[in-house]
This record gives sequence, C-alpha cells and structure tokens, in this order.
Amino acid sequence: MWVLTFEDIKKNDGIRTYIDKADQSLSALGYTEHSFPHVTRTAEDAGYILKTLEYPERDIELAMIAGYLHDIGNLVNRADHAHTGAVMAFRLLEQQGFEASEIATITTAIGNHDEKTGVPVNHVCAALILADKSDVRRTRVRNTELSNFDIHDRVNYSVRKSLLKINEDKTLVKLKLTVDTKYGSVMDYFEIFLGRMIMCRKAAERLSLEFKLIVNEQQLV
Repeated sequence: MWVLTFEDIKKNDGIRTYIDKADQSLSALGYTEHSFPHVTRTAEDAGYILKTLEYPERDIELAMIAGYLHDIGNLVNRADHAHTGAVMAFRLLEQQGFEASEIATITTAIGNHDEKTGVPVNHVCAALILADKSDVRRTRVRNTELSNFDIHDRVNYSVRKSLLKINEDKTLVKLKLTVDTKYGSVMDYFEIFLGRMIMCRKAAERLSLEFKLIVNEQQLV
C-alpha cells in the first residue's frame, strides 16, 4: 500500500493554496508571517523533537504533516483557527487516502495547538506545540515601519536568533533566544508569550522533558 509522506503533502497544490490564502488573510489583519517559512520550520522542529526522542519513524512523519497543516484554519477565521484547521485537515487527509488512525493523530494535534484551548494530549501534539510556539524571529515581522510597531512586532523583531534544542541526556528542551533589547524588552516578551511558555512547559512534560527558556544566555524559565 502506498504510504503518503510529508513530502507528498508539501507538493499538494490545493494545500499550498490554502496555506497561502490563510496567510494573506492574516497579513490583512496585521499578523506576523504564518506562511511557508513558518509552517515548514514548525514541521521540521516537530520532526526533530520526536526523532531526537527516538519515536517511531511514522510518528515523526505525522508530526511533520501536522506542523505543515497546523495554521490552515486561518483561511476561515483567526478565531478558533485550530479547530477549523483540524476539520479542514481531516477532510484533506481523508481525500488523500490516509488511514483513520493517522488522520485522528494529525487532527488531534492541530486542534490542540493553540494556547487558548489546546492541551498536549499526546506526543505528536506536544511536539507540534513546542515547535510552533518556539518560532519567534525577526523575519516574521511584515511591518517595515519601526515607528508603527505594536508589541508583537517589537518582540518578534527583537529576536535575532531562536533555537530549540534537546540536551544530550534527553531530559531538557531549551528555547534559546538572542534578543536585541533595543527593539523589545524581556518584559514585553513575557507580556504576550507567557501563556505560550506555560503551554510549552506542559508539552515538554508530556514528552518527559523539562522546559527551559534562555534569553541572552540567562535562564528565565
């Protein structure tokens, strides 16, 4: 039986169109980039997490697919995008011929990735949460006028480098940020990302890891 892969999903023209159109809607609303750079990085980091923790190859593949599709619900509306995205993914994956058990795993992860309503109910979901919430970087900011930056722009623009790393003993997952405080303070970061960091901690616990946030070589969480 032909098994569909992450690469097959990436090549699907319909899925690519939905991701692109969803990001166009977010652009109109003034949100940071949620297009192919973000979803690809999320997919790759989710895969990295499960691969490093030695989960089965197919679980790694499913986590990457979930990462690639996780923001597709923004096509419908930003509100409840995790839930609408899960329903969209369900239909798209069913059309592609995925098995029910795999569709269930992917849609559960997508439906639980948002900090307002999500819970890391399994390892694929936990990997997706950590990968998604760790993608903070300057290149996601669309606004080119520094004087017009809101707090989200300031925080993302201030992050020169971000790295998600699991230690050799596989006991810790660290989000290491290099922040230029000229554009955004550490307090700014916590003001808008505290809920996300709490979710990352819970996701790490689901994977039997401890979550650490390191900003400019200083441990904050």
